[in-house]
Amino acid sequence: MRRLLAAVVGLTFAIPLPARATDLEPRTLVAFDQYVRQAESKLDSESASTGPFLWVERLPTERRAADEAQLRAGQVVIERLDVSTADGLAKRDKPIEVPGGLIHHWIGTVFIPGATLAQTLALEEDYDHHQDYFRPDVMRSKILRRDGNDFSIELRLYKRKVVTTVLDTEHQVHYTIVDATHAWSRSKTTRIQEVDNAGERNERLEPEGHDRGFLWRMNTYWRFEEKDGGTYVESQSISLTRDIPTGLGWLVGPYVNSVPRESLAFTLATTRSAVLKRVSARTTP
Repeated sequence: MRRLLAAVVGLTFAIPLPARATDLEPRTLVAFDQYVRQAESKLDSESASTGPFLWVERLPTERRAADEAQLRAGQVVIERLDVSTADGLAKRDKPIEVPGGLIHHWIGTVFIPGATLAQTLALEEDYDHHQDYFRPDVMRSKILRRDGNDFSIELRLYKRKVVTTVLDTEHQVHYTIVDATHAWSRSKTTRIQEVDNAGERNERLEPEGHDRGFLWRMNTYWRFEEKDGGTYVESQSISLTRDIPTGLGWLVGPYVNSVPRESLAFTLATTRSAVLKRVSARTTP
């Protein structure tokens, strides 16, 4: 009987039960936009200053030394942030609650030894092949339009964690080349639609803002600095998801709480390995 009960429970939790659909409320979007303005104001202030270019360069000496040691060891340094605190930018243990949703603000850095700024940017801007570099998280990628340093791109995103989610997204991306060793970019989603029955004949798109709410908005802010015999890549991700409905914490909670961090860590680690592979291919006789 114990074995039978364990089998039934295991089967129950293996079934990908759908979370209830919910609506993105105007007040939720207003709160997200307000938070983004605060974050971008701080980023603009940092860009206008003559101080350190990267987040890790502005940390206290002891903390900076520890993080730089991890970066040199090939690890991703990552943590959660909040710009709505009194000091303007502080660590936080949980997502930022807003009416009807949650804001997830993460920052991460990786170091790519032997890579130049140009080599790193070449991979970042190769959006037509992001589906090759960033699988399984990116199932499909395409440049819709390009005008100099401005891109309009389309990505089909995939994530499986308790539940499986496929999203069709569009993004506007702008790059700024500061000088020969510094650059930054900003990316904002202009469309996010959940895909039902992805890849099947009856595939269909849910209306924007009326779905399971696993991703409603996502902005990413990148900085690139070539130094120390390689290139540092820093990314801040600010995303908006639904809140966790009562009774569905076991189903929705793991997704909305951990996926933003895992996705950023995966993106940075994969960027590092993909650029290193390119560098190695060009230097191998």
